[in-house]
Amino acid sequence: MPVAITPPTPVACTTFTAQVTSTPAGVSAGNTATFTYDGQAQSATVAADGTTPPVTFTAMGSGPQTVTVVYTSGATITGTEVVPITVTPAPAGTLATTLTVVGTTTQASTTLTCGGDTTSINGTIQYTLPGGGTVSTPVTNGVVTPVDLGVLLTSGQSVTASFVAAAGTCPACTFAPVTTSLCTVLLLPPAGVVTAGQPTTLQALVLCNGVPVSGATVSFATPSGSLGTGTTNASGLASATVTFPSAGATTATATVTATPAGSGCDCTGTASVPLPVVVLPAAVCTVLLLPPAGVVTAGQPTTLQALVLCNGVPVSGATVSFATPSGTLGTGTTNAAGLASATVTFPTAGATTVTATVTATPAGSACNCTGTASVPLPVVVQPGTTPPSGPLQALPACWRINLANPTLFPTTLTAVVTPAAAGIPVQFLVGGVPVGTATTDATGTATLPVNLTLFQIINSTYQATAVVGGTTVTSTASLRPCIPPV
Repeated sequence: MPVAITPPTPVACTTFTAQVTSTPAGVSAGNTATFTYDGQAQSATVAADGTTPPVTFTAMGSGPQTVTVVYTSGATITGTEVVPITVTPAPAGTLATTLTVVGTTTQASTTLTCGGDTTSINGTIQYTLPGGGTVSTPVTNGVVTPVDLGVLLTSGQSVTASFVAAAGTCPACTFAPVTTSLCTVLLLPPAGVVTAGQPTTLQALVLCNGVPVSGATVSFATPSGSLGTGTTNASGLASATVTFPSAGATTATATVTATPAGSGCDCTGTASVPLPVVVLPAAVCTVLLLPPAGVVTAGQPTTLQALVLCNGVPVSGATVSFATPSGTLGTGTTNAAGLASATVTFPTAGATTVTATVTATPAGSACNCTGTASVPLPVVVQPGTTPPSGPLQALPACWRINLANPTLFPTTLTAVVTPAAAGIPVQFLVGGVPVGTATTDATGTATLPVNLTLFQIINSTYQATAVVGGTTVTSTASLRPCIPPV
C-alpha cells in the first residue's frame, strides 16, 4: 500500500498517522501531498525517495472510513489515492442517575464513568421526563451539573438520561442511555385486625430502580403523628411493631428518613402512598352465662355453660370459673366457639346467683379477658330427693309453658309408696283441689301427667294422698317453673 495508516484500526478519539511510503506513477519529488480525513486537511512534501513525513489525525466516529491523498505540482494534480481505514468505537462508559425528591420538585444528578480521558467528555446530559418533556444540564470534562427537573415525580415514575457530545469534541467513551426510576416505598397492609391499644406490625418495602435498598431507616406515621421506625433488611423490608392509639378510620404512611452511604439511590424523603386503615375499638370482652337446662336440684349434677367473646369474636382456650356467693362450683375451658362448660353440684337448696369469670386468657389472644365476669344469674336450687321416710313420698315437680295453648301449663306429678306395692290409687291435689288420680306400678310409683291452669301454678307446692296399709297418708313436694320454662 503506497499510503500507510498507523495504527491501521485506530480507536475513536485517539490519534493515527498517515504517511506516503511510495508515490504512484506521475508523482515526482517536490510535489505536495494533501491528506484529507473527516473534513480535516494536512499537507506534506514528497521527498526524493518517494515518501512523505507522517501527518496526524484524530479518529472520529466508528466503522469503515477513508483517507484521501491528492498530489499536486503547483496548480496541477499529479495523482490521487483513496486509502480505507476502519475506526474502532470508543470503549463503553456508564451513566448512573439518582433522583431525589426535594420539597415539591425532583432533582437529578448523574455520574459519568469512563476508562479513558474524562476531560474529553463535554456536552450535555438530556433527561427525558414522563410525558416526553426534556431537561438538559452541562457536562464539563466528564463532570455533570445536578439539575432541578422542575416536576415532582411520584413513586415508580422514571427518567431517561442520554449523553449528547458537544460539537467538534471526541469523547473517550460512548454512553448508552440509562432509565432511572424514583425510589419506591410500598407500605404493606397489616395482617389481621388492627385494634386500638393493641400491638400491630407494619412493613414497608423500599426499592431503588426495582432493587431492594438495605439499611434504610423508615418511619411509619398517621396524620396524628409518628407510630414507629424500622430499618430495611437485605430484602428491602422494614418492620415495626406499633400501636394505634385510638379507634376509627385513618391512613398510614411509610417514609424513608435516612439512606446509607453508598446506596445506588438516595431515597431519603421518599414516601409510600397513604394506606387506609380501620382501627377497631379497644378490645371489649364479654362473658355470657347461659341458664342451666332443666331443674337445678341440690346435690345433683348440673351443667353450666358460659360464652366468652372478644369484640364479638369467640375466645378459644380461656379458663372460666363458675361460682356462687358461697364459693366456687367448678371450672371449664372455652372451645373454638368460645363456650366453656362445667358439670357442678349445688350443695344446698334455695335461691342463689351464679357468676362466670375468666381466670386466664391464652397468650396471643386479641383480648386479655382475664378478670371479666358475667352478670350474676339467679338460680333456684330445688331440695334434693331423699329416700322416702314414710309410706308415701311426693317428688319435686316443675311446670312448663305450652306455646300451643298458653292458658295451660303441663307438668308431671309423681309419688312413691313404700314398701313398693302396685295398684294403690294416689290422688294429687294443687292448692287443695284434686287434679287427678294415678295408680302405683310394681315399683310403687304413681305418675300423673296433667295440665295446670294459671291459678294453679301460683301454688309452689302440691300434695299426694293415698290409703296405705289401711291408713290415709299425705305428702307435699315443691311445684316450680321449669328452667328453661319452654
